[in-house]
Amino acid sequence: MGNPKRCLNPCNLFVVLFGSKFSYCYFLQIPGGFVIAASYFGAPSIRLLMQPKLPEVRISGIGVSPGIALGPIAFRTWASEEPSLEAIAPEQVELEWARLKLALEATRQEIRSIQERISDKAGSSHAGIFDAHLLMIEDKSVLAEVRLTLEDELICIDAAYHQVLGRYADALSKIGDAYLSDRSIDIHDVCRRVIRNLAGFGPTPHATEPHVLLAHDLTPSDTATMDRDFVLGFATEVGSPTSHTAIVARSMGIPAVVGLHKLPAAMRWGNTVLLDGYAGLLIANPTAETLAFYDKILEQKAAANTKLEELRERSSCTSDGRSITLSANIEFLQEMDLVHKNGGSGVGLYRTEFFYLDSNGRLPTEDEQAANYTRVAQECGESGVIIRTFDLGGDKLFGSKSEDSREPNPFLGWRGIRVSLDERDIFKTQLRAILRASARNKVRVMYPMVSALEELLEANRILEECKSELELEDAEFDTAIEVGVMIEVPGAAMIASRLAREVSFFSFGTNDLVQYTLAVDRINEKVAGLYQPAHPAVLGLMKMAIDAGHEQNIWSGVCGEMASDITILPLLVGLGVDELSVGAVQLPMVKFAIRRLDYSRCVELVAGVLSLGEAREIHDRSLAMAKDRYPELFI
Repeated sequence: MGNPKRCLNPCNLFVVLFGSKFSYCYFLQIPGGFVIAASYFGAPSIRLLMQPKLPEVRISGIGVSPGIALGPIAFRTWASEEPSLEAIAPEQVELEWARLKLALEATRQEIRSIQERISDKAGSSHAGIFDAHLLMIEDKSVLAEVRLTLEDELICIDAAYHQVLGRYADALSKIGDAYLSDRSIDIHDVCRRVIRNLAGFGPTPHATEPHVLLAHDLTPSDTATMDRDFVLGFATEVGSPTSHTAIVARSMGIPAVVGLHKLPAAMRWGNTVLLDGYAGLLIANPTAETLAFYDKILEQKAAANTKLEELRERSSCTSDGRSITLSANIEFLQEMDLVHKNGGSGVGLYRTEFFYLDSNGRLPTEDEQAANYTRVAQECGESGVIIRTFDLGGDKLFGSKSEDSREPNPFLGWRGIRVSLDERDIFKTQLRAILRASARNKVRVMYPMVSALEELLEANRILEECKSELELEDAEFDTAIEVGVMIEVPGAAMIASRLAREVSFFSFGTNDLVQYTLAVDRINEKVAGLYQPAHPAVLGLMKMAIDAGHEQNIWSGVCGEMASDITILPLLVGLGVDELSVGAVQLPMVKFAIRRLDYSRCVELVAGVLSLGEAREIHDRSLAMAKDRYPELFI
């Protein structure tokens, strides 16, 4: 045994390094006892030597994958994998480049193995999440930048690769959109695997005993490679419902909670913990009363899930006969299996940003886009798909690193339709592809971030120009393709009566509408409590736009997070929304709730709350109706 190396982490964990196989032995001191755990490359084998009775501790987070798990805690605490900045001689460049090629091939095989693993567990559709990872490995522009860094700076290939991928991830993480910012973890995931292979470590092994995994963060491949015989559930300090990690967890049926901010102070290795993926709750050292309570919850959930499964082929109509179309939000074709499984009526929001971001600098061609959109539309059948045009902050467009292109405030800057109208060639390529996909399929197009009538008129003019070009080329397309705008800026809601004359539908992007109306960044913890979807100003703007649309005989939908919030669903129904578009996994729950609501009572609810001043009171009244109509969903 070599000389022990000891360090103290926030969990009072003493680490001893011995031997040549990078084995670790963790001694965790806790009041009245200690825990010892052996590890090989981070795979824990927990041995509880003595554990006193500890008080129950509850920590709230965000439930991103439903389910309940009970077991001992295991921590995922990675040491920093940032490689050292080692200088090399010019004659070593080719040798370093050869090392990278071998590491890339090893990483490629790892990712393909992950795809096979998740395909076996959750179906081939979800394995497609990792197609983007393979594209990152093979992207020529990224590799060219790595090669240039290697030759110019004469640093080891580990550091050069880490620098380049780090710049891409950093640019993506700073985009003024929480959903897109989450995609940076995919780049970190690929980078970590390549660096580990360059160092000769290979893939990370799996745990060998059942446990609830706690970590600062997890990558999609971390989640996809979890062995469900051992990982009962997981919780992280960071993350969001839109991250790929959350998507993979839901597809694999792993209970998961994110957004926990007190793990180091409140949790200890080996403690018993109960994870509630429904309520977003982590309970350490649960009492007998808590365990008995959750036994009943599991029985009730099983009964409720049986009812949800029975709704797959049922319509989404209120109890008094008002039909509300229930669609799904997706970002890639592979999610359509889950949409069909859960009884969705087509796609109400197809995000195209990730299709661009996969390219890492190379714009997708018109043919590539047309093929992609056609496949999605074919999967949707008669229900159709709404394709949202490119919605990405222009300051980070295609990995731009120019200081001149950086946006001081991307939330209020060059994004959405503003980018499209300035980058005409990019916009026309996408519109032509969408039109071509509409030839034999039900396709609608939707413009994001519209704030002025002039933007809508110009976008429609460009669309007509694309139609004219395709006619000259004898290309088929739907000449009467439906066009919609997203209402996510207060100014757009205020002029909805005028916008409605130029479009076929409205779709509320409530995430942005709330934050722009209330001047609240929803991912800023300091003001998160002020992010109130039931705020009277938000509801007032929505009612104004919905009523304006109905006067012009166009329908209105909601594709933001409000659409899947069953606590405020009575408000949306009462406002008169015609369509709701939610995540595929949320379809059964929302359909169940819609079918239990009475439209006339929801209209009365809205009429009674719009004059109230406090968002909390409005929310409480809606919640009371929700719990009265579908109590099963609040178990």
